[in-house]
Amino acid sequence: MECTVAKHDPIPDSHEHHGAIPVVPADQEACERAAAIFRALGDTNRMRLLSLLMVRELCVSEITAFLKDNLSAVSQRLKLLRSERIVISRRDGKHIYYSLTDEHVRQMISNALEHGDEPRH
Repeated sequence: MECTVAKHDPIPDSHEHHGAIPVVPADQEACERAAAIFRALGDTNRMRLLSLLMVRELCVSEITAFLKDNLSAVSQRLKLLRSERIVISRRDGKHIYYSLTDEHVRQMISNALEHGDEPRH
């Protein structure tokens, strides 16, 4: 689904709307960015990796060990998550450490995991 209405073009009032607060959809660029973030999060292995980073900053070898996965696969996942600004990295000597970018990302991951843990009705 694609967002196509410009940010400042309010949706016209309808008879069902009753003249309350006008609705203004997000702009195209914001929708594209959000969709890219959700695509990056839409993988079980990436979500498992992000759940580790919810606890603390980790280096690639620690992530690989915790996930019992190979270095190449973990590095590819981290590369994608960095490109979408979901994780950031810092170098300390020979090690590169990864963490969640900010509190917005932390809340998004936390909410997604909590929602995924809820029983289905």
